[in-house]
Amino acid sequence: MSQVLALWKKAGALPVVGTRVFSFAFGQQAPYFATIRPRFTELRPNHAELVIPKRRRVHNHLGTVHAIALCNGLEAAMGALAEVTIPADKRWIPKGMEVSYTAKATSDITCIAETDAEQWASDDPDLPVRVRGVRDDGTVVIEGVIRLWVTPKKTKA
Repeated sequence: MSQVLALWKKAGALPVVGTRVFSFAFGQQAPYFATIRPRFTELRPNHAELVIPKRRRVHNHLGTVHAIALCNGLEAAMGALAEVTIPADKRWIPKGMEVSYTAKATSDITCIAETDAEQWASDDPDLPVRVRGVRDDGTVVIEGVIRLWVTPKKTKA
């Protein structure tokens, strides 16, 4: 089991504060994630969800959640998914993101990242992660793909 998944399960045993502790700790590993204050709600192999609270710090000039904050949330969800899903003998790095903005982000946004188990077993190093952001009313405000480059870990000589 990955360290991230172990931490998620351990934190989940603490009612109410567990997911907040995990979310804070995850944000400290990649400090730019802390700017959106992600609140993880689900984390398991091939699936991750977090919420970006709609607050002034992430607003654009229209008072909606800024496009880059949305992308940051999608990347945080993808990173957590990758950490809890990747086989122990492989490593990953993001190599690109393609997104479409489909509606105004006028509420808290749930960022979702998903893969299929067979993707991680493939010898193809190009691994697309499906991502989307959803408003409280169920409207998708951003959707796309984050491409990972997945390769075997180098063995120590």
